[in-house]
Amino acid sequence: MAEKVVLACSSGLGMSIMVPRISSQYGMDVVAMIADVGQGEDLDEVVAKAYDAGAKKAIVCDLREELLRDFIYPTVRAGAFHERSFLPGTAITCPVIARQQVKSARAEAAVALADGCTHKSMDHLRFELAYQALAPDLTVIAPSTESAVESCKNIYFRDRNIWHIAQHGGELEDAGQPTLESTWIWTRSAKDAPDAVETVEIGFEKGSPSSVNHQQLDAVSLVELLNEIAIRNAVGRVEVVENCGIGLHRRSLGETPAGTLITTAHRELESFILDREVARCKHQFALKYAELVYDGLWFTPLREALDSFIAKTQENVTGSVKLSLYKGNVMIAGRACELAFESSKLQPDTRGETHVQTCATGFIDIPDRPAPIKTDLQQTKKEAID
Repeated sequence: MAEKVVLACSSGLGMSIMVPRISSQYGMDVVAMIADVGQGEDLDEVVAKAYDAGAKKAIVCDLREELLRDFIYPTVRAGAFHERSFLPGTAITCPVIARQQVKSARAEAAVALADGCTHKSMDHLRFELAYQALAPDLTVIAPSTESAVESCKNIYFRDRNIWHIAQHGGELEDAGQPTLESTWIWTRSAKDAPDAVETVEIGFEKGSPSSVNHQQLDAVSLVELLNEIAIRNAVGRVEVVENCGIGLHRRSLGETPAGTLITTAHRELESFILDREVARCKHQFALKYAELVYDGLWFTPLREALDSFIAKTQENVTGSVKLSLYKGNVMIAGRACELAFESSKLQPDTRGETHVQTCATGFIDIPDRPAPIKTDLQQTKKEAID
């Protein structure tokens, strides 16, 4: 009886290519684990392709809720952005798929793991780092790193899940060429968006989105609803030049409609609550958090330690933010939080004299402040010199 390998893949192309390759090169029975991360592909068709390609078994695992709850929402709470404006989306799917793949391997008594990436990319590294952390006893098979596997039907490399679409290739490889409108495949152009403002209110509980327009929703339903709202209002497009970490740069497009609304609202609510020093420190950790996600270092003690710090910062990030959407623009229309750090009693700008103004004088006169402070003695010395 042949040994088993669990192959993780979310596309029909991957199954069609990888299953026969693994079977012929390694002589192993392939158990196809098909991850549903909201990629929009007909999964019944993927299952059929897996069996047609020679898989002994095909398993469909709905990972959308886990992806959002356990992986993407933590990046929202952390405030993590790749290249300053790119929300984590592609990289963050690797650990959730790898985690389920290991569970499937244990259940099937498999001795090896393989990923279904069909071209050389950072995803191979992310999967293998996850395998090492979660199942160092299992053998790792990576046939697509031995010879490139590409699709001749599409000049773009695209990755899609319930949270985002990322793509590169085609005209994007020429930095001097504008992005074609046809290259965007999810979001609407601003010129095609409605001529009226649409308002949406997003509620949060300890930093995680929990409701839309006062309706409590599970993670999948919430993100799907916000995707619809953002897409029709042309919200969620971004174009960046990525530093791929090996001295190469790549021009990429990202479409993250719901994610743009959620992160905008979360950032606004958080700024309304956190004190200055915590906010400054958290911003520094956010950069590191994004780096760990991109580099495939999710299952590490450092990420767990950062999560502990972030969880503490999010204890009071409960409330709601109202957003106004108009032709690609997202504007803040209101905030509500009972535990906000701000107090209306400590606003001296328009309410006359308060103890805050009185305290300011003493604060300014502290001699150890970095800014130079002019004292009577300094003035006397200056006059003597003059």
